[in-house]
Amino acid sequence: MKKFFSLVFVLFAASAVFAQESEKSLFERVSKIEKKQEWFNFYLNMQGSFDAKFNYDGVNGFNQGAFYMRQFRIEATGKVTDWLWYRYRQRLNRGNVGNDMIDNIPTSIDYAAIGVKFNSHWSLFAGKQGVAYGGYEYDENPINIYQYSEMIEYMSNFMTGVTLTYDFNPNQQLALQILNSRNGSQESTYGANLPVSRLPLVYTLNWNANMFDGKWQTRYSASAMEEVHGKYMYFLSLGNKFNFSEKCDMYFDVMSALQQVDRKGIITDMCGGQGAFGGHNAGNALYNSFVAKVNYRFLPKWNFFAKGMYELASVCKTEGLLTAGNYRTTLGYIGGVEFYPMEDSNLHFFLAFVGQSQLFTERAKAFGNSNYHTQRATLGFIYKLPVF
Repeated sequence: MKKFFSLVFVLFAASAVFAQESEKSLFERVSKIEKKQEWFNFYLNMQGSFDAKFNYDGVNGFNQGAFYMRQFRIEATGKVTDWLWYRYRQRLNRGNVGNDMIDNIPTSIDYAAIGVKFNSHWSLFAGKQGVAYGGYEYDENPINIYQYSEMIEYMSNFMTGVTLTYDFNPNQQLALQILNSRNGSQESTYGANLPVSRLPLVYTLNWNANMFDGKWQTRYSASAMEEVHGKYMYFLSLGNKFNFSEKCDMYFDVMSALQQVDRKGIITDMCGGQGAFGGHNAGNALYNSFVAKVNYRFLPKWNFFAKGMYELASVCKTEGLLTAGNYRTTLGYIGGVEFYPMEDSNLHFFLAFVGQSQLFTERAKAFGNSNYHTQRATLGFIYKLPVF
């Protein structure tokens, strides 16, 4: 552990050498030519760290210390004309599913889509894209997330389809989205011997607002999808962000998912595969999640942050061996500091502590589950590097 904490001093001391000028792309720095077009912008999205893990894999105490690249994505965006734009993003440190992809696009690709602006109010975004779920944790660039809530971690977040958006004004937006409900085949997602859905789609209505001069912002959504024939999932997300001052802000997300087939698989796994569908998926799984994060910029280049997560995994209807009620409570907690050495850049170094506690009820313990806790200390950097 002495080596880990010595890295803290080395990284933060070395960061003082960074210049304070506005950030330019690598192309502009190398070529000495100012980029004057917006049709092509290329970025590297990175989060790398040294992690010290504790209480993992059923072993108490210190488990492992190693360097880890949690996020590495390439991204290209551009405005081709006043009415046409595009976005592409791919995660390079993630594998792809096999040959059963419903949309014929690897799961490593987050975005491969074009946008068309019809007028000052209406626009269309078509292709592979993020599902328009609400909430601020979900909306953040993945490189800025130290640990997702289980609700987001177990979701399928990027699908293929279309989004129609109406901007009432610069502060009010409504979007209707229709996407595929899964990336792979029904069998690979839910298991075999289930009635096949002929329209595996997810429908989302999303409302975004900026009120009281930006002091209160919202990202609300309601979604419905047919999981398998005759069985549905309903998802509600209410994201609220509060900007108290230039130094302090916070968000608070409330999310709830009712899954008539346990797509997340959390209830299914903890209950030994007992369920209504051939012993593969539990039915009537209900997941509720409450996530809050606060940022306090106590110095111009230094930010303190704290994040808490409270989540419940339940069954809402007795079926077979699964009785209605809560099965597990998950408590997540993150705290740390960030140092931003450059103006007009998201480059920052961080030191954070990430913990999670899984607390099972007697219903879940009857299936052999027992409480456990995991923690990690992490030191690293986050950077959306403008290459071009």
